[in-house]
Formats: sequence, structure tokens, C-alpha cells
Amino acid sequence: MSEKILYTKEHEWVIVKDNIVRVGISDFAQSELGDVVFVDLPEVGDVVEEGEGFAVVESVKAVSDIYAPVGGEIVAVNEELEDSPELINESPLERGWIAEIKVEGVAQTGDLMNQQEYEAFLKGV
Repeated sequence: MSEKILYTKEHEWVIVKDNIVRVGISDFAQSELGDVVFVDLPEVGDVVEEGEGFAVVESVKAVSDIYAPVGGEIVAVNEELEDSPELINESPLERGWIAEIKVEGVAQTGDLMNQQEYEAFLKGV
């Protein structure tokens, strides 16, 4: 994947392409959750605030909120997850994405970590 992947402290990953931000959960998060059995996706057209829970991932171990790393409008959801929530386990960074958020102007990603920073963060968890 050629795009730059960024991470939140809540273990979401983010890929920014122009003013569209694709969001999913990190490989670390999916391994901690265990087998994902259900994903409650947001609705296209919903407006989310940065830091707000906008989706829910349910696994055999836990139910976890997914937090918006940026504020904006939901412009796409991964409908494949409705029938195949296990894609989050099998392919968290490619096929297991959750939603795309359109931001006004340029996405503010200053609080997000790059791969090296995220790996260092995980060692401190």
C-alpha cells in the first residue's frame, strides 16, 4: 500500500487521500479483540466529530467503540463487513476498513502517529 498510514492512540489506522480519510482498526487492535463477529457501521451522510464514537466492533471477547480520528461527513462505509465482519481480522489494513470521512479543507493529522511512533507507543502500552 503506497499511502501513508497513520495511527491513533485508540488503535485506529487512518489513510488520508486529499480530503477523504479512510479509517479502520490496527492489526494490534484486531488481535487483541479476537474474532470479530459483528460491525455496527455508521450511515453514509452522518456527520461525526473528532474523537466521537462512530462505529462499534463486536468480537467474541469484547465490544469496542471506534472513534473518529477527524471530524467530517461519512461518505462511504465498508458494506462487506455486514456479511463478513471477519475481514477486520483477516485484512485489517486493506479489506477490513470501516468507513471514509470527508473533511472540510485539509485533514488535521498532527495528533496521529506514523508506523514507528505507533510501534513505540505499543511497547509502552
